[in-house]
Amino acid sequence: MMNKNLGIIGFGWLGNHIAERLSNRYNIFATTTTPSKAKDLSAKGYHATLVNFPDKLDPEMKPWDVAKDLDAIIISVPFSGLRGAQIQMNDKRQNLLNFLGDYKGQLFLLSSTGVYPETEQNFTEADKPAQEVESENFILEQFPQTNILRLAGLMGDQRLLKNYNISNLDLLVNHIHYADICSAVEKMLDNNSESQVYNIVAPIHPNKEEVINAQKGLSYSGERTPIGRTISPAKLIADFDFEFQYPDPRYFHL
Repeated sequence: MMNKNLGIIGFGWLGNHIAERLSNRYNIFATTTTPSKAKDLSAKGYHATLVNFPDKLDPEMKPWDVAKDLDAIIISVPFSGLRGAQIQMNDKRQNLLNFLGDYKGQLFLLSSTGVYPETEQNFTEADKPAQEVESENFILEQFPQTNILRLAGLMGDQRLLKNYNISNLDLLVNHIHYADICSAVEKMLDNNSESQVYNIVAPIHPNKEEVINAQKGLSYSGERTPIGRTISPAKLIADFDFEFQYPDPRYFHL
């Protein structure tokens, strides 16, 4: 059986994990911004393309020459700007759209649960349609087949809450282990999913102090607030009978 071809635009920490998970089933084509990274990718057996998506419109930006041969493309470049900072991303986004050309295959945009307001409620995808999210809708207008994956705080490996300087310890967390993102992407690839929006977030929401204490091997004697800003993965679970390998952020380090 021939391997399929998967493109990853923006080969960072998460792109690397996705490629590692899928490289036995897919030929990996990846973009990177530096020659040294391109060399690393080639050494892993991936096909590397050097490309930048600058904030200013690049008149030289041509469609990705391998796109026509790719079964799916995952876009893992941030196009939302920093939280709260109204950076004009239009030119950067246009550079991406030009790079995609007239791509017809399966497409994924990695977005963020940061699209939901900072209010205390349990959010589902229906609370914020992608058409109302500027950083998601820009791609749907040209590529309506795009799947939008709203990722919670990316964790796993050395990315553990105890390694960061954390405030507001009583706030509930919305976290996701990279292994479960990889599983969700794999299921959607296998199902040929199109035009879907999913929250990719662990179903259990301890508070930050609980998570840090667990990672440090300490017990936690405080109370967990019953309400907070939580993001629901119920749609993902229902649509794919999805089982999280890491449902509880307190145990991401195990």
